[in-house]
Parts: sequence; C-alpha cells; structure tokens
Amino acid sequence: MFDRSKKGENALLVQPYSGTLDEASREEFADLARSAGARIAAEATARIDRPNAATLIGSGKVEELQAIVEASGADLVLVNHTLTPVQERNLERALQRRVVDRTGLILDIFAQRAQSHEGKLQVELAQLKHMATRLVRGWTHLERQRGGAIGLRGPGETQLETDRRLLQTRLEQLQRRLDKVQVQRTQMRRARMRSELPRVALVGYTNAGKSTLFNVLTGAEAYAADQLFATLDPTVRRIEMPGGQALLADTVGFVRDLPHALVAAFRSTLGEARDAELLLHVVDAADPLREERIAQVDKVLAEIGAGDIPQILVLNKIDRIEGAQPRLDVQTGARRRVWVSARDRLGIDGLLDALGESFGRLRAHGSIRLPPQAGRLRARLHALDAITGETVEEDGSHVLEIDASVEDVQRLLAAGDAEPLRALLPEPPADPM
Repeated sequence: MFDRSKKGENALLVQPYSGTLDEASREEFADLARSAGARIAAEATARIDRPNAATLIGSGKVEELQAIVEASGADLVLVNHTLTPVQERNLERALQRRVVDRTGLILDIFAQRAQSHEGKLQVELAQLKHMATRLVRGWTHLERQRGGAIGLRGPGETQLETDRRLLQTRLEQLQRRLDKVQVQRTQMRRARMRSELPRVALVGYTNAGKSTLFNVLTGAEAYAADQLFATLDPTVRRIEMPGGQALLADTVGFVRDLPHALVAAFRSTLGEARDAELLLHVVDAADPLREERIAQVDKVLAEIGAGDIPQILVLNKIDRIEGAQPRLDVQTGARRRVWVSARDRLGIDGLLDALGESFGRLRAHGSIRLPPQAGRLRARLHALDAITGETVEEDGSHVLEIDASVEDVQRLLAAGDAEPLRALLPEPPADPM
C-alpha cells in the first residue's frame, strides 16, 4: 500500500467520456474541484466506450495517468464519474495517489458548506454510507487478526470487521438523531403551512444566484458566493408582494447527475420545494446552456415529487448580457419568464408583481354560506385550515371566510358535495404560466 498525502490540494482531473467529449461537463467538474479547495495541476480525458470493470479506464490510459501525476506533482486524482469501490482501490494502487470520484467530491463540498446541525448530520450520514463499501482502501492493518498472540488474544475479529461494526453503529446513531431533527422540522413546516401565508421556494441549478435573489427579496443576509453549493441549509423568510405576504424558502442547488444518495440525504431541504405552492426557478441567463440546465432541474424536481408545482422562470444575471433589460415574457403554453439582475436589483418589482398575480390565480378567496346539513364540507375545510373567519346565522347556517389553495378546492369539488366553493375559483388567465 502507499502513504496518502495529507494535503490533497494539487489535483489531476480525469474526464471519462464515451462518444463525444462534453466540454460543459468538463468545465463544471473543474468548478466543483475548485469549490472543494483543490488546485488543478493537470487535466486528462479518457474514452471509455467499454468501461473496464477493474479500473474503469484502460490499462494504457492508467499508464498515461501515472506519468501525468508524476510530472504535474498532483497528490490527488479526481474522476468525473462514479467509481465502484474496486475501481477506486485499483486506481489508487496503480497511481499511488488518493482517488476521489464525482460523488465523493460533491460530498466533500457538502461537508464544507453545511452549517446547521441538521445539515451536518445529513452530510456525515451520506459520507459514511459512501465510505461503508470503501473501508479496505489505503489501510495496512485491516487483514490482521487481533487474536492468536500473547496479550492480544480475543474473539478473532479482524480489524476490518471491527471498523464495519463501528461504522454501522455510527450510522444507526446518526439516523436516529436525524429522524428526531426532521420531526421537528416537519412540525415547523406544518406550523408555517397553518400560518395562512402562501409558500414559495427558490430552486435552480447551483450558482444561478438563488441566495443573492433571496437576500434582495427578503432583506436577509443568507450566505451568497460565486461558487457551487454555497447554500445547503434551508432558510425561510417572509416577503412582501402585491396583494399580501408570502413565505420564501432558499434551497440547495442542483447539478447534472446529482447522486441519488445526496438527493435522499437532503430530502428535508428539498422538502421546502415539494411543499411550496409556487416555485421560482432561478436560471443563469448568461449561461449558454441555460435550457439544458432548466431541463436538468426539472428532472430532479420530478424525482422529489415537485414536478407538477407551478413555476415562474427567473432569468437572473442579465447584468452579464450586453444590452439586456428587465422584462416579463408571457408565452402561451409556457412558463412565465422574468428577466432580472439580483446583484444590481434590476427587475425585482416586476418579479414581485408576477408573484402577486400568480398567487391571485393559485388561491381561492371569499365568503360562502353553508346550510346546517353541510357539516361534512365544513369539517373538511377546517381540516385544511382554509377557514379564516366564521359566523353562525339564526337559521343555523354558517358564513365562512375562505382562503385556500386552488388545488385543495379543486380536490374537494372532484370529491363532490362542495359546489359552493366553485364560485371562489379565480378566472383562468388569458396567458397561461
């Protein structure tokens, strides 16, 4: 085995590909490496039309990488691909350098960014699950028997077995702690849902400017930086918009091929998007691949059960486009597109107007009169926290002040016996979102 470098800052980036090399993926991986604190010493590509089960890449490319790491002084090899434990271990042996795949790199960035207790628990749990199948790499003591020698006699458990047992114990401990924290977060989220304020979530590709926009809209001071995954922990604040107030949540950014383990680990953070009534899908307007980014985010939203939530596309960073001005695009059959610069506070009023107008279509407001025999519908409305005021008439009928989501009203109408609610539905817009 080899002695691993403690530094790990000078990295060789390896970009495996099949077919045509994706330059956008290559650039994004370099950004991920820099976000993790690595200095890029060299880059290499490796065609893998037929992935090698032992090393992913071919033996000739492994020899080429050996020469590159020696010449560049790289003490870390980052591979833009998911590696099996065997592939990772074999590459480490061949290159005599620490090897980290794409999932491991993103986990490292998450570990640096997490600030809250919940975020740290989520990251550690994901890291340990990733590590569980990789315990054997880089260690020299793992196959030693502890039994059989004077002063060391014992049950004969190998050090590897001990490590795995301790890791499993830690995993179970972390899961219990995380379950407890998530129960508390769920209770807080339910309390916000009962606050009668509509809920909005910022979603989008990482580094699209979500946190900067969040700070502009709420007056908060959430951490914002020009780097990938600057935000991991969800932040919720109240915002003012035409027609009332709303709760706005900032969420973790997405990247292409976001590992499912990370989506699962941050399900509570992403839950802010799943529970929202409207999504502000923030896009870097200056990114030449913005339409591809939009599709990638939509794919992750569908995976977490938020694919059907109405969206407004917020084309941010127009300050990077020569001659671009704030505007609102209304396209029949498509999502509204609002062009803004959160950094320069351009187009923010137009975005707030679009928010207010959208919620006018997403909420059902008004008064209804229910006869005494409509107790079942009244009970359903109470269960939805949709009743904001109630008076009882002399004949026993109830006059209810209703504030409910259009989705809830339509669900009640579909179930039957809720016809009085139909009059509360807003008129359909002339131009669809």
